[in-house]
Amino acid sequence: MAIAIIIASGSGHRMGQNIPKQFLHVYDKPVIIYTLEAFQKHPQIDAIAVVCLDGWQQMLRAYADQFNITKLKWIVTGGASAQESIRNGVYSLENVCNGNDLIVIHDGIRPLMAPEVLSDVLRVAGTKGNAVTSMPYNEQIFIKDNEESTTKYIPRETLRRVSTPQAYLFSDLDAAYHKAFATNTGIGPSSYTNTMMTDLGARLYFAAGSDRNIKLTTRDDLELFKAYLDTNEDEWLK
Repeated sequence: MAIAIIIASGSGHRMGQNIPKQFLHVYDKPVIIYTLEAFQKHPQIDAIAVVCLDGWQQMLRAYADQFNITKLKWIVTGGASAQESIRNGVYSLENVCNGNDLIVIHDGIRPLMAPEVLSDVLRVAGTKGNAVTSMPYNEQIFIKDNEESTTKYIPRETLRRVSTPQAYLFSDLDAAYHKAFATNTGIGPSSYTNTMMTDLGARLYFAAGSDRNIKLTTRDDLELFKAYLDTNEDEWLK
């Protein structure tokens, strides 16, 4: 079984809106619904859990009913941080999942996930036990000596950009979150599941990614999302 945990617990302050960005409407549809539709339509996803910003659970359920998101089975209240929110989602499945079930974690504000990306994440995780969406890094990365200068860089061929979706065996994921929160490992403000897993000693495996899989963090990101929607899918850059 493959279950998606969609993280939709952010408040969206950087977007400069009173409405959380996952609930902003783009062409009469909330951003979170675009994301959920990608999982609803994928034949390998059996069920969906959404970790939701507190106070927005009923709104989420209403939107899911309106747009026929029938795979949405659980709505879980988010935590004070991204890692607490993901933990809440994982723990909510402890009486549902078998150890060998695949859990896909995805940001609710990445509404342009391509089906082939999710398929590859599931393929790699099915054989390796985990998978992280990844892309080559095409910019130069320099290490600061101080706030105004540098003398060192990281060769970009050694780097990969990693985002969501990412997938893990439930047994590994659940045990990792229990250990991380018991030992205060990999749960800081900039941590995510993938960094936590490596902090705990795991080896992660790369799956396919896409430059279209943008995260809607700023108003510019929202405009880019609209531009993608306005463009014929066959013309999108792969």
